[in-house]
Amino acid sequence: MTIPPSSPNEVDSEWEWMQQVARGEARAGRRLVDAYLGPITRFAFRMLGSAAEAEDVAQEAFLRLWRQAPSWEPRAKVGTWLHRVAHNLCIDRLRARREVQVGEMPEGEDPRPSVPTQLERLHTARAVSDALQALPERQRAAITLVYYQGLDNREAAEVMGVHVDALESLLSRARRSMRKHIADSRAVSSESEP
Repeated sequence: MTIPPSSPNEVDSEWEWMQQVARGEARAGRRLVDAYLGPITRFAFRMLGSAAEAEDVAQEAFLRLWRQAPSWEPRAKVGTWLHRVAHNLCIDRLRARREVQVGEMPEGEDPRPSVPTQLERLHTARAVSDALQALPERQRAAITLVYYQGLDNREAAEVMGVHVDALESLLSRARRSMRKHIADSRAVSSESEP
């Protein structure tokens, strides 16, 4: 996953695209959707663990972007702004529900590895997914933005509305918690084997 580069030309292009969107030019809207729909949907999926909810969040984020277009000012990259909106929408949904859903498995496992290799990969992916879902929402957001979405610490901190030091602290605690969760999960699995 790559986030479009941040350069003065990129910001200028995005500002021009937003002006075109405000005028109702569909081509500019398609450019923004092509650039950011995938990353925003994947971010929401990792936060919520539900493909349907992730699609809803992405749609809502883009609707808000279209509504914002007439008054858009290039204070932030469009991608950063969309991640911020998606983050807030995900947090609202997580707070509205009492239980955390278990994430779906990623698509497209490589069919060439042996069955034991595939099973180990599946077990590892499930353990990482479970560990991610077990994190508190702010730690989950930090891990997802940096490791899955490819944002640098500064951009991720901006999306979350925290200082970079606070983000780094969240990342550190999240990595520690995930390692412990995975180790505990493996210990329980090995105890239950015959």
